[in-house]
Amino acid sequence: MLAVFEKSIGKPPAELNLPSTGSKKSKSRQEIAEIFQILWPETILCNISNGNFMGLSHENESPLHPRSIVVMDDIFCMFIGTLENICELKRHYGLSRQATEAMVLIEAYKVLRDRAPYPPDQVVKDLQGKFAFILFDAKTHTLFAARDCDGGVDLNWGIAGDGSLICSNDSNLMKEACGISCAPFPPGCMFMNGTGLMSFVHPLHKVRAIVHEDDDRQICGVSFQVDLYTRLPSIPRSGSAANWADATAVEAE
Repeated sequence: MLAVFEKSIGKPPAELNLPSTGSKKSKSRQEIAEIFQILWPETILCNISNGNFMGLSHENESPLHPRSIVVMDDIFCMFIGTLENICELKRHYGLSRQATEAMVLIEAYKVLRDRAPYPPDQVVKDLQGKFAFILFDAKTHTLFAARDCDGGVDLNWGIAGDGSLICSNDSNLMKEACGISCAPFPPGCMFMNGTGLMSFVHPLHKVRAIVHEDDDRQICGVSFQVDLYTRLPSIPRSGSAANWADATAVEAE
């Protein structure tokens, strides 16, 4: 899968933007779309607006990690993996037996968006299974992504040449698109363009960026991990004022 959002919408962490070296220069959004369609010719491509898009291919799909894309009420959701407690979640959100994981995610997001009395990290933490998802609300320009706490499904993110946020499960595509300005999306974490990167497993602790150097002391990459020694202020857990969009962010430092 591939999701590409312009800088003003994606708002990627600044730490992902590493200096390009040699021939591995990051590409533009248009170039990335062309590369993706060449690599995966049977791609389902959803053009959103202003050159932003989401694409998914079922080619070489693992039966353990099926891929799906759903569009409902101007909400786009790509999901890879499975939810072990999907039956329970369907009942919780009042969905039919035919509802897929992506449909469950869209409904969960809509509940959060409409001022649910609990924070988003708890909603994602309630998802049991191996998964990664990217959700975009075209009406509010809200971007929401997460990866399971064990990292059972691949998900990477990076920055294109024009500053756009790129997300994909294809690490080779990410290197071609972003050069060294990409990294694995940290397991057990979620990202919202309005609040930033945070851990849904340890929501009261910071997620920090760690820059890596090669033997010549040249920057060669970056990774993100939870800092269990740095505690954030408490996140409100109850009351209608606890809008999910206002949840305390864990910004990468």
